[in-house]
Amino acid sequence: MPSASTQPFASRRLACLGPHGFHRIAYTQWGDPDNAHVVICVHGLTRNSRDFDLLAQRLARRARVLCPDVAGRGASDWLSHPEDYGYPLYLSDMAALMARCGAERVDWVGTSMGGLIGMLMAAQSGNPIRRLVVNDVGPFIPKAALERIATYVGVEARFDSPAALEAHLRRVHEPFGPLSDAQWAHLAAHSTRTRPDGSLGLAYDPGIANAFRTAISDVDLWPVWRAMAAPVLITRGAQSDLLLADTARRMIDTAPPGSRLVEFEGIGHAPTFMAEDQLAAVEAFLLD
Repeated sequence: MPSASTQPFASRRLACLGPHGFHRIAYTQWGDPDNAHVVICVHGLTRNSRDFDLLAQRLARRARVLCPDVAGRGASDWLSHPEDYGYPLYLSDMAALMARCGAERVDWVGTSMGGLIGMLMAAQSGNPIRRLVVNDVGPFIPKAALERIATYVGVEARFDSPAALEAHLRRVHEPFGPLSDAQWAHLAAHSTRTRPDGSLGLAYDPGIANAFRTAISDVDLWPVWRAMAAPVLITRGAQSDLLLADTARRMIDTAPPGSRLVEFEGIGHAPTFMAEDQLAAVEAFLLD
């Protein structure tokens, strides 16, 4: 991975209004700030914007790429009222980011939670989404996958060393597939916060789990899927337990014209967009 000093991005912050006042979300901006072709990349439930560094560098050769930390993650503010974590606030924050970028149309890349935010956004009347990449998530999410995620999300883990934190990520996110040591180190470096007692913790608010753990059951968002008009690239880990093969087939059968489905062998939930075949698939869909 490139060192922090050589990565061609700018760090930004944006004030957003929630039910209990303002909070600030952080985002990185890659590429020419005057480029009218804007791509917004949104991460998964416990992850952060820096997951997209390799993809953003790739796309930034021909587009402006914005990668936000969703509220409560990464460098964004933690919410004073954990009950505010949820899709209504996430959608409002992303609408503010879209307004900030000034583009009339945007492309969207969303992994897991980020893909659901994108789907919900793309189903809205008058939305600005031109093309949408939905990474290993869909309009049906089985209860069993959510129960697996619930075993680790929001657990207030403490680590004595960066190596211990990285080992935890390798174990919890083993379905990411065969990442290199450098890629795991990159994910770990940007997944770390220092706790008041000097130990290390994960870079997200444990409070995000409150709403997630409430009445876990199968999720059915097929009406949202049917309301979308933008072409979709569906990317799936072939061994995913969250986006099932049957769901992916139904998605592509009912997707808007111009949509594609790509599956990656040896990957579960979710492809990280760090491997060449994954990067190339997204680039071809958004930049061709």
